Amino acid sequence: MNNKIEVFEDKKIRKEWNEEEQDWYISIVDIIEVLTNQHTHDGARKYWSVMKTRLKKEGNELTTVCSQLKMKSADGKFYNTDVANTKGILRIIQSVPSPKAEPFKLWLAQLGKERIDETDDPEIAIDRAFQTYFKKGYSEKWINQRIKTMEVRKDLTDEWQRSGVSESKDFATLTDIMTKEWSGKSTREYKNYKGLKKENLRDHMTNMELVLNMLAEVSATELSKQSDPFGIDETAKVAQEGGAVAKDARESYEKRSGKKIVSPLNAKNIKSLK
Repeated sequence: MNNKIEVFEDKKIRKEWNEEEQDWYISIVDIIEVLTNQHTHDGARKYWSVMKTRLKKEGNELTTVCSQLKMKSADGKFYNTDVANTKGILRIIQSVPSPKAEPFKLWLAQLGKERIDETDDPEIAIDRAFQTYFKKGYSEKWINQRIKTMEVRKDLTDEWQRSGVSESKDFATLTDIMTKEWSGKSTREYKNYKGLKKENLRDHMTNMELVLNMLAEVSATELSKQSDPFGIDETAKVAQEGGAVAKDARESYEKRSGKKIVSPLNAKNIKSLK
């Protein structure tokens, strides 16, 4: 794990990055201290202890999302500290009766409403994605390319489900196989190359990278329809074949242009090039 301390309203929030899970684990006591205006760390720990007891009595399973990690304290020593991942922290915030927690609760409610709206009308999701990327500073050309990748990705995951693959971890495995085949890097290696952690890799790809990634996914989709695989093992072979099609295209382009497609550029660099 990678240690990191962030400052929120002049309070230090300790968190650690879990490379395997690709998620942050955040100190619950530090969050409680900020949201409840506890003036001491001991006060925040007592508040959290009372809160845990109350939740257990109510039959709330919220405390099951917690675990413990050794984190550096103010005295420079490391102590076991209650932590939760990003999803767990958001659930805990919902249970904190504090005015400072209200903005988070309203934000989560708004997210929930948006997801329901998108389910009823998928075009809303596309429009919202375009506006979100545009506000972040991406060019219209890149955004149109990125939105096209979403359509291609959806077709591929639909095909994987038809082939008997439905677990998110299996989707990640298949994606990793395909990415490794065409780019020469696993998804995690690719992210590290671009200096990323939890961020979506596609949001940090150049136009050329997006095109080749789409080629791999389109090829895997069509090859799967032709060969009709079933289960993770057979589907993995087809995913690799799809990646191989994009690999051939990458190597051909690189040979003719003398330029490498797989790039260390991330979103910050990409947006500055528009």
